[in-house]
Amino acid sequence: MQTKREVVSAVLRGEKPPYVPWSFWFTAEAAEKLCAHYGIAAGDLDQHVNSHILGLGSQMRAFEQLAGGRVRDRFGVIWDRSQDKDIGVVEGCLLPEPTLTGYQFPDPKDPRLFGPIPGDIQKHPDRFRMFAIDFSLFERAWSLRGMENLLMDFIENPQFVHDLLDAIADHNLELIRHALTYDIDAVYCGDDWGQQHGLIMGYAAWREFIYPRLKRMYAAVRAAGKFQVIHSCGDVDELFDDLAGIGVNLFNPFQPEAMEVRVLLERYRGRLAFWGGLSTQVTLPKKGVADVRVETRDLLERGRAGGYVFSPSHAVEGDVPLANILAFIDEAHRQPGCEGWLQAPAPVHR
Repeated sequence: MQTKREVVSAVLRGEKPPYVPWSFWFTAEAAEKLCAHYGIAAGDLDQHVNSHILGLGSQMRAFEQLAGGRVRDRFGVIWDRSQDKDIGVVEGCLLPEPTLTGYQFPDPKDPRLFGPIPGDIQKHPDRFRMFAIDFSLFERAWSLRGMENLLMDFIENPQFVHDLLDAIADHNLELIRHALTYDIDAVYCGDDWGQQHGLIMGYAAWREFIYPRLKRMYAAVRAAGKFQVIHSCGDVDELFDDLAGIGVNLFNPFQPEAMEVRVLLERYRGRLAFWGGLSTQVTLPKKGVADVRVETRDLLERGRAGGYVFSPSHAVEGDVPLANILAFIDEAHRQPGCEGWLQAPAPVHR
């Protein structure tokens, strides 16, 4: 019997797996609801639902808690989480002018990121090991400069944008080099470029400003023989050829509201794998258990040929009924080929 690590690796190598692996994300509200149902602690949820991917290097461990539901991240950005408890809203602007003068980047070997890695691996030796760099490039730039300011800088201060993105990429490369000293399988870079329709900055600006830094970062990962995983919300399928060409192995979150997921899964199988696909905007919050099961089964059936990691298309929100959450978890566990070794969550009536 293959381990979860081996099954995910097979998918990313373009091979046909024994079953479709899965890995789920939940917002704080959804996780609380699910943990209450199972009677488990929040830290045990991933293991209980048998997620196949182990996230390492969590930025959450490096946040400084402030008053009023606010946190400060490693880069000094303050996020107001009084309403949005998972990400938050940026407070203020660390780079009010288009210059890096006076700004100090954080320690790329921050022990808060790397210290827990050996223990996490030891606790979950069978899972696929993915070191995560959240807000890895464009998102990090706008969190420092402000979204409106940065988009104006693309036009009015292009050299500053090049300098800022180079500095962020240099920092990420130091993170990657240190992460590669551990026994990991992949590096994940989160960086939202899409809207519901099209790119935030447009293809020409993405190719000029974003692409060269991605190419440099991903090359370091692939040269080490590791897989490259990326996350970008929105309608970004026009970038898939570019991304596959610079070494991306797995794309997340694969949103059916923004792209034709079934068409793309077939088109790119063997070149680029996808992680996500189950509608979080329509099916999970607005439809019934039967609909969730039908959509889940269809995705799992299509994914059996390879190139696919099953999941909702983003973190499951708190407005999703518990029965719908339990339905897609149950369908994943009922796949032929993974019986006998999975820790079984509470039974679900079909």
